[in-house]
Amino acid sequence: MATPKPPKPRRKASSFATKPLAIVAAGGTGGHMFPAEALARELISRGWDVVLASDKRGAAYAEHFPAIERLSLEAATFRNGDPIGMAKAAIKIGQGILQARKAFARLKPWAVIGFGGYPSYPALMAALGRKDVTLIHEQNSVLGRSNRQLVKKVDAVACAFPVLRMAPDELEGKVQVVGNPVRPDIRALYDEPYPAIDPTVNILVTGGSQGAKILSETVPQALAMLPMSLRINLHVEQQARDEQVEQARMVYALSEIDAEVAPFFSNMAERLGRAHIVIGRAGASTVCELAVAGKPSVLIPLKIAADDHQTYNAEVLKEAKAAIVIREEDFTAERLSEEIRLMIEASSMLPMRAGAAKSVARPDAAKLLADLVERTVTKIKDGS
Repeated sequence: MATPKPPKPRRKASSFATKPLAIVAAGGTGGHMFPAEALARELISRGWDVVLASDKRGAAYAEHFPAIERLSLEAATFRNGDPIGMAKAAIKIGQGILQARKAFARLKPWAVIGFGGYPSYPALMAALGRKDVTLIHEQNSVLGRSNRQLVKKVDAVACAFPVLRMAPDELEGKVQVVGNPVRPDIRALYDEPYPAIDPTVNILVTGGSQGAKILSETVPQALAMLPMSLRINLHVEQQARDEQVEQARMVYALSEIDAEVAPFFSNMAERLGRAHIVIGRAGASTVCELAVAGKPSVLIPLKIAADDHQTYNAEVLKEAKAAIVIREEDFTAERLSEEIRLMIEASSMLPMRAGAAKSVARPDAAKLLADLVERTVTKIKDGS
């Protein structure tokens, strides 16, 4: 009988590079990339270098990502019960792991931090094989499928919400709740007061990376149903799909509502800062940014979100009385119009809703996560 090989030892302190370097690995959506960017900026402020590992989709959200280098790793997802798709995905993931191993051998990272999404999987697998220091941050209230496969193997786990669903029993009491890191311009809104209504009511409508079609169609119709006495005091800023921008503009114009409609807003922090009410999905970044900015909201969780995680994300703001949550199957122009009418007519309550949102915020999430990274690295280096 062959003698089993002993486990590969952890790298000794002497094998770490002189200047700390972190590999930040994130999937190619804003929900993964924006918290990763916030952590990167915090680590850089502490003297670290940061390298971003993602896939080709991640480039769309990485224009301002402060990395000294960007690694584009092969990655793929698959559907259970699709053997051909699973085989193709396995080949791509294997290629991504080899790419990451080669890069890590050159970069010698102090830590590899995964933010979920399938592009983070090859980076973490390569880091685990090398015995690098590894951490996972879960943005949603339900542990993501990629993170679920790795969470018991890494050195530390952090999450955004007080309850992390679908986490294995072994992690109970071992997950650090740090919140969702937000970008500095969003973090700055935590210290700003709720804007006065004088008498204009600013409504911001966001979309998210999936499922914006229903918002692009329904929100203009809903606001057009409001009494003219309310419509004349509205200013709407709405993200809409390219093919729906003109239709939304026409509905607003015919309803005499002052509105700006575009596929993308680059100055989101500025627009969020002046908003009185936000209508949007319930992705993790959206929910946490609304809490930090202190914004009353109407949230429509994406029905097809994996494990219904957006509904669970929204519960935090709903329970705090900061948000109204409408299930997608109940989301009609009539229902939304009624909710918005009640919010505007009771506008004296909006600052209280704003305060309720901030009461569940974790504005220093980037700092807390960076602290965890440094503590974990120190623990491994000291061999404790």
